[in-house]
Amino acid sequence: MRYNEKELQALSRQPAEMAAELGMRGPKKGSVLKRRLVKLVVNFLFYFRTDEAEPVGALLLERCRVVREEPGTFSISFIEDPERKYHFECSSEEQCQEWMEALRRASYEFMRRSLIFYRNEIRKVTGKVCAGLQRAGVGLQVAEAVLQPWLMATRPPHRTPWNSSAYPRRPGSS
Repeated sequence: MRYNEKELQALSRQPAEMAAELGMRGPKKGSVLKRRLVKLVVNFLFYFRTDEAEPVGALLLERCRVVREEPGTFSISFIEDPERKYHFECSSEEQCQEWMEALRRASYEFMRRSLIFYRNEIRKVTGKVCAGLQRAGVGLQVAEAVLQPWLMATRPPHRTPWNSSAYPRRPGSS
């Protein structure tokens, strides 16, 4: 799949659902664990050197598996190449659980299943088929409006956007 590098860089600067400094080891043999600022934006997982503003790389979280490896660690592998794993080490078990859940929710497949679920819930509540809700964004907005009390009871707490001032940069870098 091809990406426009400038658009990806712009996306990497957007507010993140989650961001933290994690240990990260790439898929290459002999790869060592390095501290990286890891930032989840929509369905991309960007990773940065801790002292740089531009991402070192990005993972598109589609057709992937997020698996617990050891306590406090998880990996991401892709269905097309399950042996190619990216390993992440968290500072706590709780942080590891939060990251794994957020990464699983980030994929298009998850959003699509959620949309189908919300459509069915609307049908149960209103007795009407939501044939007019063909676009995912409109469907999710309407579903959230109709099911607001139920959603608030079952949804995890909202994450605050990543704030770049929380991660100091080298003097002279923007």
